[in-house]
Amino acid sequence: MATPKYLYGLIGYQLNYSFSKKYFAEKFEKEKIQDSHYDNFALENIDEFPALLKANPNLAGLNVTIPYKEKVISFLDKLAPAAEEIGAVNTIKFEDGKLIGYNTDVIGFETSLKAFFERTGIVPKAALILGTGGAAKAIAYVLKKNNISYDFVSRKKRAHKLTYEEIDRLKIENIQLIVNTTPLGTAPDVHRCPPISYNQLSDKHLLYDLVYNPDKTVFLKMGEAQKCAIQNGYQMLELQAEASYIIWHQTGN
Repeated sequence: MATPKYLYGLIGYQLNYSFSKKYFAEKFEKEKIQDSHYDNFALENIDEFPALLKANPNLAGLNVTIPYKEKVISFLDKLAPAAEEIGAVNTIKFEDGKLIGYNTDVIGFETSLKAFFERTGIVPKAALILGTGGAAKAIAYVLKKNNISYDFVSRKKRAHKLTYEEIDRLKIENIQLIVNTTPLGTAPDVHRCPPISYNQLSDKHLLYDLVYNPDKTVFLKMGEAQKCAIQNGYQMLELQAEASYIIWHQTGN
């Protein structure tokens, strides 16, 4: 293949199961964009990022996934306001020699979350966010914007965060929305799930999993067995990808 004029791609640690490459290949074909190509760039460490940039001077935009949404910020020249407030980046635009960080997770999550509420007729007042990484920060940003209180849940004891053991002592039935931002349950480790008390869930709960492969994780299956409404991360993923595409092709910031 000839060297494309504009190269886009995804950086992360393990990218074998990412949907982005196929999505953008189809997007470029649909939009009849012939001078662009999208590829996966697996990095063992974020310190490899400068070498990636040097080896690919035709880079025009990148998506960022686990575990580099926070770590990549130190390599960027500027952050869009939402990305700066969140402290996490999932989209990078190359413009006039500068690297500008954006967060389109917030667009994808908020749009799909509101559709989830409309579909179920449930608008929760409180939520649990499972995980504390870059994606969790974007979810917290959206919940705060929509006046939904939340607690982060972590495997280890941290300031201002609950552990999974502490959830068991909560009245989980009063927390209607539970969002999994961890990779637990992602293929090929499809038998794993966050260790919450699923038997305390009911038809008054909403379970949202950012994982999209498989379509229905153990987390969602366990919730469905308790009559919870469930939502996987595929719609969010498509929405944030579309927002990334718009950012890359818009003029100015």
